[in-house]
Amino acid sequence: MIQRRAFLAGCGALSAFPLRAEEAKLSLAGPLEQGSLVIGTAKGATVTVDGQNVLVSPEGLFAFGLGYDQAKSTSVIARFADGKTEPHDIVPVLRHYDIQHVNGLPEKYVSPPAEVLARIARENALVAEARKRDTAATAFAQPLDWPAKGILSGTFGSQRIDNGKPMAPHFGVDIAAPQGTPIHAPADGTVSLAEPDFYLTGGTTLLDHGHGVSTTYIHQSALKVKVGDVVKRGDLIGLVGMKGRATGPHLHWGMNWFQVRLDPSLSTAVPAPAKA
Repeated sequence: MIQRRAFLAGCGALSAFPLRAEEAKLSLAGPLEQGSLVIGTAKGATVTVDGQNVLVSPEGLFAFGLGYDQAKSTSVIARFADGKTEPHDIVPVLRHYDIQHVNGLPEKYVSPPAEVLARIARENALVAEARKRDTAATAFAQPLDWPAKGILSGTFGSQRIDNGKPMAPHFGVDIAAPQGTPIHAPADGTVSLAEPDFYLTGGTTLLDHGHGVSTTYIHQSALKVKVGDVVKRGDLIGLVGMKGRATGPHLHWGMNWFQVRLDPSLSTAVPAPAKA
């Protein structure tokens, strides 16, 4: 299996130097773990993932994700213009996830009152809709920067126990940092959602990086972008806060392939953020 950092460096090379026609073949890069983004190349081919067509760029780039608890194989089939077909079956590498206890949360965020459940459902629907975008951008193929300086305080996939109550797994990584710490775009993208005050997630932004790959930023104290803005790697998009369900200032950073939850820390150029 290709080592993660070597794979990410290679992804940049794939974008810059497309394969020659005579070298056309299906290749897949990534850690191939549960919760990881897989970047494929199949120059001049149509591609299906588990029987569904996926977008392939003119350079042959495409993407898909492996679910956080996925145990079954994913079938990838490339069909080339010369009639050749190349299949790959990927069995995700299994991961062991931690259990994380979070105490001191206001009870209204752990067990929301009935009158706000409809609001939460509406907000979740807006997020799900933003994650349906399937655009031609290929920024997903480059290694990601960490979006904020700070200390890793929460890992992807860990079972959350909030105020003693079992909750859904933690679908992101948490970066603890002082209130107001700048948040920067980890790659080029387009803002597909920008909401300043969701009930559970506070200031919430989604960036579309192409081919169904998006990243999410929550608990922000302030947003610095709006829907439709095109951002470049390193642009300021918001400020760290603790709005919503949070016990202290931090950035929750998530990543998706459409509705499949992914671990953004598996797609970064370096293993941890710089300290604030």
